[in-house]
Amino acid sequence: MNTPDIKFDEKGLAPAIVQDAVSKEVLTLAYMNEESLRKSIETRETWFYSRSRQELWHKGATSGNTQKIVDLKYDCDKDAILVLVEPAGPACHTGNYTCFNDSLLGEAATEVTSDRFAILNELEKVIAEREAEMPEGAYTTYLFDQGVDKILKKVGEEASEVIIAAKNRSHEELKWEAADLIYHLLVLLREQKLPLDDVLSVLQKRR
Repeated sequence: MNTPDIKFDEKGLAPAIVQDAVSKEVLTLAYMNEESLRKSIETRETWFYSRSRQELWHKGATSGNTQKIVDLKYDCDKDAILVLVEPAGPACHTGNYTCFNDSLLGEAATEVTSDRFAILNELEKVIAEREAEMPEGAYTTYLFDQGVDKILKKVGEEASEVIIAAKNRSHEELKWEAADLIYHLLVLLREQKLPLDDVLSVLQKRR
């Protein structure tokens, strides 16, 4: 990708939408000029231009919350950039996983949708937030802190519990154990930086 392809505005800037490459959550909106875009391409980490300080800044240089770039895309008009990243911590200066936390629609935006699998999207988002923010006392934080071996152990344990519940012909027991297995599997996918969408695409191809 050549930086001259991008149509920067009269101030030499283009909006950069930063998205988690795994959970697909939009993390923040920043701005890039030609130099910061070039540095982002060269280092494969996000560099932006601060409009308030009027200088380049390397995301995570002081906080450690860097963003590893998976892909850089631009829109059909070539005046906006989409940055797909693997974040090493919160994207927001407040310490939140994403800068987009407040809804203009209020409670209306949280109503249950007709998508019966929406909970999987929500769970994937929450797990991504836990990995980025690492809130003390959260079980998901504990799993990430312990590492892949602990996560794998839990996946194995929950898979065994599912087998036992099925052998017992207990629907009540099975639904709880299956839920535990799905949760721990999603934690494992996050630890491995493998999007759930990739797994679903395999199922679609097999179909």
